[in-house]
Amino acid sequence: MTTQDKARALMQQHYCSVKRRQQSILERTAQELGLPTEVGQYWNPIQGKLNPLARKAYDSSFVGIS
Repeated sequence: MTTQDKARALMQQHYCSVKRRQQSILERTAQELGLPTEVGQYWNPIQGKLNPLARKAYDSSFVGIS
């Protein structure tokens, strides 16, 4: 596997983790508000790119690491 392939795989993994985190938060919020669960499946990337605000809000942090 070339370096470029490894970098692409790492970015794809990051993209998917941000997507899963956002959808998980949306699903929990929808349940709390009594909305249909389909609301949690919302995903609207523009041309496959993450919104910079979504990336910052749903990206993992080091708070839980000890």
